[in-house]
Amino acid sequence: MRTIESSRSDVVSSFTIIKGSLIEETYTAFAAWDLDASQKENINHVRNTNLIGASSENWLRDVTKVMNRRFDTEGRDRSLVRLAQRGCPVQRWKPLVLWHMTRDEFLVRDFLVNWLFEQYDEGAFRIRSDDLMPYLKRLPEREVEVDNSWSESTLNRVASGLLGIAADFGLLKGKQVREFASYHLPDMALMYLLHAMDEERSNPRQIVNAPDWKMYMMDAEEVEQELFRLHQYREIRYEAAGSLAQLSLPHDSLMEYAESVSL
Repeated sequence: MRTIESSRSDVVSSFTIIKGSLIEETYTAFAAWDLDASQKENINHVRNTNLIGASSENWLRDVTKVMNRRFDTEGRDRSLVRLAQRGCPVQRWKPLVLWHMTRDEFLVRDFLVNWLFEQYDEGAFRIRSDDLMPYLKRLPEREVEVDNSWSESTLNRVASGLLGIAADFGLLKGKQVREFASYHLPDMALMYLLHAMDEERSNPRQIVNAPDWKMYMMDAEEVEQELFRLHQYREIRYEAAGSLAQLSLPHDSLMEYAESVSL
């Protein structure tokens, strides 16, 4: 398991963003993952067997490097692996990858929460790579740790990579010019994220107001509406009055939910 000291959650890596979301490759690897072995042993197995069917040695090396940097399968990301092992359909699994990968992908999380959601909330229609340039160029002013000094070419590739990741997760559509897609977080993913956030935050109001929901283009009001709906269907227990709220989930842990969810 990674230590706090080795976490890269506050480091901006152009490499991982440019390589993209790698959803299918990650799913294939995790479906065959051995949770009794170390992450290093599993990564070596993927490399040695070309489990993901990479078209070249360089691509195989890059994919496994991103996976190793992006996930902590001996710790917080075990439940994501377990769902892939259980055969969770990749389309249902995909929204969960976004939450897990942004635990160690500062720029993806920050871009979605603090830039893309703002564009969405203000009614923007079309998004181009050039639109991201002021945001990316301000990163050093925010004392964000960047892995290397970025050239103009790298900035363009990072901007394109961020928009591509958003499109891979269904938040945007289009190629050269992106548009916001009509996105709705599936109930299974919503329940999963509630269990995940409940492990991090004991206060229901903190869960409702968590910035992570903005990654799925949801504000606190929309989250609360979803909780009331799930309460109505007796999937959860949620009651709120003013600043007070009570939330009861069906399982005591995220892993327990991952083991029990109907696929």
